[in-house]
Amino acid sequence: MTHSLDLILAKPRGFCAGVDRAITIVEKTLDLYGPPIYIRHEIVHNPHVVERLRKRGAIFVEELDNIPKGAKVIFSAHGVSPAIRQEAKQLGLEALDATCPLVTKVHNEAQRYAKNEFTIILIGHRDHVEVQGTVGEAPNRILVVSTVDDINSLHVPNKDKVAYLTQTTLSLDDTAEIIAALKEKFPKIQGPSKEDICYATQNRQNAVKAIAKEVDLVLVVGAPNSSNTLRLVEVAKACGISAKRIESAMEIQAKWLDGVQQIGVTAGASAPEDIVQDIIRTLQGIVPNNTVKEFTLVEEHVIFPLPTILNSKLSE
Repeated sequence: MTHSLDLILAKPRGFCAGVDRAITIVEKTLDLYGPPIYIRHEIVHNPHVVERLRKRGAIFVEELDNIPKGAKVIFSAHGVSPAIRQEAKQLGLEALDATCPLVTKVHNEAQRYAKNEFTIILIGHRDHVEVQGTVGEAPNRILVVSTVDDINSLHVPNKDKVAYLTQTTLSLDDTAEIIAALKEKFPKIQGPSKEDICYATQNRQNAVKAIAKEVDLVLVVGAPNSSNTLRLVEVAKACGISAKRIESAMEIQAKWLDGVQQIGVTAGASAPEDIVQDIIRTLQGIVPNNTVKEFTLVEEHVIFPLPTILNSKLSE
């Protein structure tokens, strides 16, 4: 290829504080106790991260009864229901919790609304593990909606006692539309004091919107089961820009670059930075005449502390 190529890297991108914390919990637990350490569900939705931890001795399971009694189990960043926590106790497992604190915040709100006998409308994808965990906090009081159309069929026992919560990784635009429809149907509906969509989801989407004005194609790095990654693709397309989700440099096709002069690159909250850099190097190899610049929307300085039990063990 003889044309030039400008590569614009969105920042922030990739790991958020919740993902960073979850991975660190697994790594530190392996350091302290040695393998095997069991993890319920993928710790975060990224195959590279999962494989790296698997090589260190992490064993990923979907069901707790596959874990030997007395073993250590870590709950993934997406959170689990109280029923799962109880099952872990009954099976004699030693549990460590890597749930993102922002997901825990949603769980706490669900408990509070349920205690006050509200019907809770949870905006999210019902098959996503985060939503399943939140529903488990009050299964008889939570109704899941994914689209505005879902709201038409909603029936609640008391229209004066309705509240809404959201999955943390949804598109801001999608959520705003659903919330507006809920407020129209239930004028007295209550919601969280602050949006449940996490700061990292918001920042990554806003950065994509900003770079979309300057590029011909957006590449979003992340796994197909990563909700926030899929939303980033949607956000780019909503800006009228071609967007593709890729997991690694191996998926890049030279023909994508035909007639393309500017490419934006971002990554979902569970995608490692070394994978992003490998993709950049591959693009540079296809078009040697290139420039790379970083577009910084905001700097993120959020750090979530490790669980107390792990911190105390590390300081011994």
